[in-house]
Amino acid sequence: MGELPTLVSRAQAAAVEVGMSLTRDGTGPSSCLPGVGRFLAVLAAGCLGGRIGEMGTGVGVGAAWMASAMPADCRLVTVELDPVRVAAAQRVFSDQERVEVIHGDSYDELALRAPFDLVFVDGGRSDRVVELLRIGGRLVFDDVTPVEALPADSPYRENDPKRQFFFTDSRLIATEVVLPDLRNSLLVGTRVA
Repeated sequence: MGELPTLVSRAQAAAVEVGMSLTRDGTGPSSCLPGVGRFLAVLAAGCLGGRIGEMGTGVGVGAAWMASAMPADCRLVTVELDPVRVAAAQRVFSDQERVEVIHGDSYDELALRAPFDLVFVDGGRSDRVVELLRIGGRLVFDDVTPVEALPADSPYRENDPKRQFFFTDSRLIATEVVLPDLRNSLLVGTRVA
């Protein structure tokens, strides 16, 4: 699917340095998957004159995908609680003046800078995240497994808190996007009210 943007390669190298997996193998914290990153890049490219927020920077792989694609008049704010990951992400984005990496509580820090045109939730408290979006803003949740890929006895087949949040909030029009690997998906919504 083409070469990785330079910033993404830099962030992936930082992920390896701090012990984050580049795959979602269940052995520990993982960074943004390439399929997720490409999807985020598509959305970020449409944020003309906008603002992008990310909850859960990790070391910045997802942010790197978005920053690599966002228009020149767009800004990105990403927030991480873990100080080691924050330091790594700050190094990744040290030459990117349109990207701000913040150490702290994701919701609290983003609420100070809202509203956003796009918010990517890859960690942190997300029960009030819709409030961070402007009308027409998009919300993306990561780390979802398609129902068909779940084990037959998984409780998430009937009761998945992420899906319940997404599909019952009347302020969102939402869908699930299954990635080409058929093992990972995203929840994506647009704020309409």
